[in-house]
Amino acid sequence: MPKFISRALSVRISLMVVFSMAILLVVTMSIMLHYSKKAVREESFHKAVQTLEGTVSNIDNILLSVEQSAGNMYFSLLPYLDNPDIMYTYCRKLVETNPYVVGCAIAFKPGYYQSRDKFMVYVHRADSAGVPYVSSFIVNEKEFGNRPYTEQSWFTTPMASGKSEWLNPLVGMEKAHMEPLLTFCLPLRGKDHSIIGVIGVNISLSQLSRIISATKTSKNSYCVLLDCDGTFIVHPFGNKLMRETALALSRKMGDEAATDAVETMLSGEAGYRKFRLEGNELYGFFKPFKRVSITGRPPTELGWSAAIVYPEADILGEYNNLLYYMHAIAIIGLLLLFFLCRTVIRHRLNPLIMLSEKAKLIAEGNYNAPIPDSNKLDEIGRLQKNFQLMQQSLNNQMSELDKLKITMQGRSEVLRIAYRQARKAQRMKMAFLHNMTNQMVAPAKAIFRNVSALTETDSTTDKKEIVRLVNEIHEYSKTITEQLNSFISMSDEERRKEADHV
Repeated sequence: MPKFISRALSVRISLMVVFSMAILLVVTMSIMLHYSKKAVREESFHKAVQTLEGTVSNIDNILLSVEQSAGNMYFSLLPYLDNPDIMYTYCRKLVETNPYVVGCAIAFKPGYYQSRDKFMVYVHRADSAGVPYVSSFIVNEKEFGNRPYTEQSWFTTPMASGKSEWLNPLVGMEKAHMEPLLTFCLPLRGKDHSIIGVIGVNISLSQLSRIISATKTSKNSYCVLLDCDGTFIVHPFGNKLMRETALALSRKMGDEAATDAVETMLSGEAGYRKFRLEGNELYGFFKPFKRVSITGRPPTELGWSAAIVYPEADILGEYNNLLYYMHAIAIIGLLLLFFLCRTVIRHRLNPLIMLSEKAKLIAEGNYNAPIPDSNKLDEIGRLQKNFQLMQQSLNNQMSELDKLKITMQGRSEVLRIAYRQARKAQRMKMAFLHNMTNQMVAPAKAIFRNVSALTETDSTTDKKEIVRLVNEIHEYSKTITEQLNSFISMSDEERRKEADHV
C-alpha cells in the first residue's frame, strides 16, 4: 500500500486534500460541538431551573391547599367544640373534598370532655382492590398506632409550641406498617384561646411523589425533595421515603461528588452538580424550598431542599447522537471526497501519464513517437505543447547528429586508411633506415680503423701503406656519401608526394 501511494501522484494529491479538509473539519467540528454542548447544558440548566421552580410551586400549592382546607375546617369547628360527635363529619368531609389528603385527625387533650378522658377522631383514605374508600374510627382510651396519640409528636409538638407546622415524619408510627406521611398540625384553641387539641392532616408521601413524578420534563428525570436532615420527602421510588437519608445513601455509594451535592443542598444553596450514582452519570439541579408568602400563612420555612435529577443521557443524548451522526457523515464525506479528488485528478493527470509514456519511448530511441495536440490553456496544456517543441528540436538535433555521424564515419575511414599507410610507410622507413645503417656501419668502422692507423704512423711508415689507407678512407667516405644522398633524395620525393596529396 505505501508503495502504491508513493507511485500514484493522484493518490498523494487526494490524500493531501483529504488530510487538509480533515484538519479543517476537525477544528470546525470541535469548535461547533464545544459551543453546542455548552448551549445544550445551558438550555438544560435553564429548563431544569424552570422545572424546579414549577415543581416547588406545585408542591407548595399542594401544601397550601392542605393548610387552607385545615384552616377552613378549623373555623367551621369553632362553634361546635362542645359537640364531639360532629368531629367525625368534619374529618370525613375534609378527606373526601381534598384529593391530596389521605388522613385527618382531630384530637383533644385528655379530660377536655368530662365523659371521655381521651378523645380523637381519625378518618383515613385507603384503597381496596383498586377502589378508593374512606374509613374512620374514634379513639378513646385505646392506643392509636403503637402508642397513645397523646405521646405522638404530631400531637405533642403543636400542643407545646402553639404554632401550626408541618411535621415529618409521623414519628412513632413506623411499626404500625403505615405508609410514610407528611402531617400538617394545627393547634385547636378554645373560647379562652387556650390550646385544647390538634387538627392533624396527613399527606401520603408516596402519593405526593407520584404527583410530582408526573411533572418530569424528560424520560428518565425525576424530582426529589429532602428534609433538613436529608430524609427523602419526595422520591419516585417509594421505598426510599423515610427509610434512608440522601447523605447516607451517597456515602454508601462511595461517590464524593454525590456526597458534595447532598451537603450543598442541605446547606441551603442553589446550583447543580454532576455525580455518579449506581453506575449512572447524573446531573442534579437543586434549590432551597421557598414557600409562597400569603397573608395568614405561617412565615416559618420548612428547611427543605428540592432537586431535579437528569441522567446525562437525557441532557446530552441528542447531542451524542448528533456527534455520532456528524462523525459518520464526516468519515463518509472524506471518503467520497478522496475518491472524487482521485477521479478528477487522475483525469486531469492523463496528459502527464501520456507524456511520461512518450518520454520513455523517446528515451528508448523512438524520437518520432507522436504526441497529440492539446487545446488546453492551463499548465498541463502548455507542458504538452512545450513537450512537442522539445521533441521536434530533439528530432532535428538527432538528424543533424546522424548526418555528422555519417560524415565522421567517412572521415574516420579515410583516417584509418591514412593511418595504415602511415604505419606502412613508417615500417618501410624503419626498414630502409635499418638497411642504410647496416650499409654505412662497415664503411664507418673501416674509416675509423684507417684513421686510427694513420694517427699511429711516423717517419718510418711506408708511404704506400699511408696512400692505401687514405684511398680506403676515400672509398668508404664515398660509399657513405652516396648512401646519404640516396636517403635525402627519397625524403625529398616523399615530401613532394605528401604536398601533392594535400
